[in-house]
Amino acid sequence: LMELLEGRTLREAIKAGPLPLPKAAGIAAEVARGLSAAHRAGIIHRDLKPENIFLTSGGQVKLLDFGLAKKIVTQNNSPGREEPEARPTSTNAGVLMGTVGYMAPEQLQTDGEVDGRSDLFALGCVLYEMVVGTKAFASETPMGTLHAILTQDPDFGRSELPAALQDVLRHCLAKAPDQRFQDAQDL
Repeated sequence: LMELLEGRTLREAIKAGPLPLPKAAGIAAEVARGLSAAHRAGIIHRDLKPENIFLTSGGQVKLLDFGLAKKIVTQNNSPGREEPEARPTSTNAGVLMGTVGYMAPEQLQTDGEVDGRSDLFALGCVLYEMVVGTKAFASETPMGTLHAILTQDPDFGRSELPAALQDVLRHCLAKAPDQRFQDAQDL
């Protein structure tokens, strides 16, 4: 069974430019709630992007496409690092899983451990795009974008975003997972 949804993807909503801050904050909060529920169940999405966030006609926010999701073994059902015996069955070592521009730095490393904080990095990328109107890490080539994720910080130079929102974005987009929000509920 699949649910019939009426509305549009977040990608379609942001094509016209940045969303009003209250609307973007509301969408981000709903996505964080959805991620929190998934993380409590030990599921990491690994491909969060505007195309995988759906805005229903009735005002609900839905997370879509858990095709790259990964079940992790955790203690106390909290987001945690993958246990050695909990390897994903749908991936091969050395293969990047996700969408360029939304993948956390640890997803780009062949031995990088992925947990819920990787999804929070992606949510930071999505929130940045909702409020600024451009991708947080963009380049003319996919390799350039990967390099930007690993080495650069998003540009807030000419942004008129409130300082508190900039702080939230910087916290989500920190290169090191231990410098990000530690779970979606914190965000």
